[in-house]
Amino acid sequence: MYQNIKEIRWATGLSQKAIAELYGISISTLRNWEQGSNSPAPYVIGLIASMIKKIFFGFKREGVIMIYITGDCHGNFERFNASIFSEQNEMTKDDYVIICGDFGGVWNKDEESKMETMILDWLDCKPFTILFVSGNHENFDRLMTYPVEEWYGGKVQKIRPSVIHLMRGQVYELDGKKIFSFGGASSHDIDGGILELDDPDFKKKKKELDKGWKPYRINHLSWWKEELPSVEEMEEERKNLQKHNNEVDFIVTHCASSSTAALLSHGMYKPDLLTDYLEEIRQNVKFKKWFFGHYHDNRNVNAEVILLWEQIIRIS
Repeated sequence: MYQNIKEIRWATGLSQKAIAELYGISISTLRNWEQGSNSPAPYVIGLIASMIKKIFFGFKREGVIMIYITGDCHGNFERFNASIFSEQNEMTKDDYVIICGDFGGVWNKDEESKMETMILDWLDCKPFTILFVSGNHENFDRLMTYPVEEWYGGKVQKIRPSVIHLMRGQVYELDGKKIFSFGGASSHDIDGGILELDDPDFKKKKKELDKGWKPYRINHLSWWKEELPSVEEMEEERKNLQKHNNEVDFIVTHCASSSTAALLSHGMYKPDLLTDYLEEIRQNVKFKKWFFGHYHDNRNVNAEVILLWEQIIRIS
């Protein structure tokens, strides 16, 4: 599972000092191992990895799959440190944490930055598997380049073996539970409009908006029209739900249906193409729980509909 000492430490979420004290080695030795200037024997890596599994990841009951869910991350995955999310000590790669959109781990313009690579590798080294639906703050140009494959009954894109994008309009069957996913949302922080990089007046417009403190986005840099679904994605959703008789256990989206959004904002959030579409789903699909993010709060809207942000809760 682990190829080097750094991967082992990342999996625990511990500092170099903590790992050094735990195994009785000097920080300088550990640093040299991680930087590649010196390497421990392969059997040492194996022994440490084995001890890590016993100490930090424990042993869970055979056949029990754990599914947790949380809200927007925006590229900040601190909540998944073992010191914060200690439940992972009993999880394996057959257990899951679902992110309700605005994952933010695929954001850099043209390719993975060094920071993104480090973060995604760190997430992939976690003892559990991360699943996410798209939000409105994802780099869809890059997201669309990942190959599509079938996974537990629905289409996915694997950013890493254990970091998986749940595509729109899919139904997955995990641990006997049917999970319907539909990512996306309208960006609300665009009062200043969407700027085009190839606009001859781009710099002038940007300067004026910055001076006036008006929020704006830049096309293909911080905003993508694919934040909202295509007709094809909506049609695929209808077909997939019909295959399951319009009945699932959990619905996972980024934004809420129109009626839920109105309830949350006392009418401040206006309906759009996607919220109206999700309202159609709310009225025609039988479900036990609906989880969503986007609105940066943790709240039980009612017994069935739950808004999440930083909180991580277990659903199975």
